[in-house]
Amino acid sequence: MGVTAQLSEFTAGIRLDRLPPEVVQRARFLVLDLVGNIVRARHDAESTSSFLAAARAMGMAAGNSGVFGDASRYTPAGAAFLNGALAHSLDFDDTHAAGSLHPGAPVIPAALAAGEMVGASGADVLAAIVAGYEVTCRVALALPAGEHYDRGYHPTATCGAFGAAAAAARVFGLDADGVANAMGTVLSQAAGSLQFLANGAWTKRFQVGWAACNGLMAATLVREGFKGASEALEGKHGFMRAYAPNPTPERAVERLGEVWELMNTAVKPYPSCRYGHAGIDAALALRAANDIKPEDITAIRLGLPKSGMLLVGAPAEKKADPQNVVDGQFSGPFVISAALATGKMGWDSYTLLQDPTIRSLLPKVTCAFDPEIEAEFPTNMSGKVTIEAAGKRFEQKVVVPKGEPSNFLSEAELRAKFAGLTDAVLGTERAAALADAVLAIDTTADVSSLVRLSTPLMAARLAGE
Repeated sequence: MGVTAQLSEFTAGIRLDRLPPEVVQRARFLVLDLVGNIVRARHDAESTSSFLAAARAMGMAAGNSGVFGDASRYTPAGAAFLNGALAHSLDFDDTHAAGSLHPGAPVIPAALAAGEMVGASGADVLAAIVAGYEVTCRVALALPAGEHYDRGYHPTATCGAFGAAAAAARVFGLDADGVANAMGTVLSQAAGSLQFLANGAWTKRFQVGWAACNGLMAATLVREGFKGASEALEGKHGFMRAYAPNPTPERAVERLGEVWELMNTAVKPYPSCRYGHAGIDAALALRAANDIKPEDITAIRLGLPKSGMLLVGAPAEKKADPQNVVDGQFSGPFVISAALATGKMGWDSYTLLQDPTIRSLLPKVTCAFDPEIEAEFPTNMSGKVTIEAAGKRFEQKVVVPKGEPSNFLSEAELRAKFAGLTDAVLGTERAAALADAVLAIDTTADVSSLVRLSTPLMAARLAGE
């Protein structure tokens, strides 16, 4: 049996009551984390107005499917696209280090949109989400992701399209052949480019939303009798051989059903590229322990792995002069400077892009490849910060940043992050009620009720939209 067939059989047969309890619990947490991102991005991300206007122009705002944090109703494709794009718009969504991707953003919106189409139970949708995570992450591991990156691809979008298709197919109740056909269909739509790094483009979030939409479309086509390409992943012209030079397809099914890549997925405590998080942890710890003041700092060094240098360290001139949110999210100098200047790194930190104190620190930050940090990758997205201040030298290495699987956020911390994102939009009580409902998703008879709970109560938030 080939790799595509094995993953398809796994997806079609997955049942929530047969999964380890810790996997089910973690899946609930990951859904909560993503929903919080969507609600806030619906109102605060700078690309949202374009997404909404385009969706309306294309007739996607005339259906019965929901977008979190939005009072309007959309077509299923529109809901999958918008929820997926919004989920990734803050760059605050979950990450899988070894796969170098964000599995939740394409998978969860596709599963929820499919669930609304057929009135699926929360248990079926959550089981489909688990399958989608496994497919997304395992496909990335088989490439491997680093070589996929070197070709300029964005694995959250490319690999995520397969996870989205698998999740939607499972919600629809397709058999193993049907899931394989869905993957063979979405193969034609697996796309995502890293060129957004050149100018802070919004394409990174667009292509993730489109992966969710494409996955839903592929599964829906197959549900209506469509035939997809066979051996979509491992075939001669399949995804793995076309998108990476040296894939190992068998890696995608290694210990399938025994080792859960969903459990190897991290949640971000900071709304920026994950490669900078260990450095933020280190900077905050050094600041607190040594009472380091910005005006006393003369030099800062951020040690990164090769992949981290690609995304947050180079080119040095651009990273030292971020001009917009995307620039800031992918600037090692900015996130470290913000942490050292303010003692935190949150979504509101991007209002400080031109802050004089942060601007004074930016040219003092040097991002450098660190062999010691590279040795930790891809198991860990580690980092090391060295600060010279007031004639003293301070250094800290963080191997496992906060939010990683072995250093995961508690339910209380996840709820705090969720409240920090949603209270301003929904109000404290409604946000708490939504969190409760999401954490009980597997007891919900129809997932449509979850989306309806996220309708904003504050009319001012909708003014002009």
